[in-house]
Amino acid sequence: MTGLTHLDEDGAARMVDVSAKAVTAREAVASGRIGMSEEAAKAIADGLVKKGDVLAVARVAGIMAAKRTADLIPLCHPIALSAVTVDFDLGESGVTVTATARTAGQTGVEMEALTAASVTLLTIYDMAKALDKGMVIDNVRLIAKTGGKSGDWRAP
Repeated sequence: MTGLTHLDEDGAARMVDVSAKAVTAREAVASGRIGMSEEAAKAIADGLVKKGDVLAVARVAGIMAAKRTADLIPLCHPIALSAVTVDFDLGESGVTVTATARTAGQTGVEMEALTAASVTLLTIYDMAKALDKGMVIDNVRLIAKTGGKSGDWRAP
């Protein structure tokens, strides 16, 4: 049909068969940002949000989401993750999230890293929305990936 890996020769959706691929160490890093008022950013940084420790809860949510990526993305392979980390860079007007996923497997972990970053950002929104309903989540993207047949890649 078009050479897209998630379509068969008739154009029907399918999960890609990775059984013949070599097991390699793989890592993916994704990031995103949530912009908000200075008041909301300060409350998060100072641990003063009424719902609790925003960053601790958001970190756990991101890790849990990475582990459930195949349940959320229909044609994504379930992957045995060896590590998922979620880090924060707090600024005066928002939070930047960086999520890293690792495995030794036959397919990459880009979707797991992107899912972790996205759900982390959504959790920050949920926990701080009483302070700023106008928060904006943006720039969710893959930063880098290593391993696999296609080799290493880094965002320009």
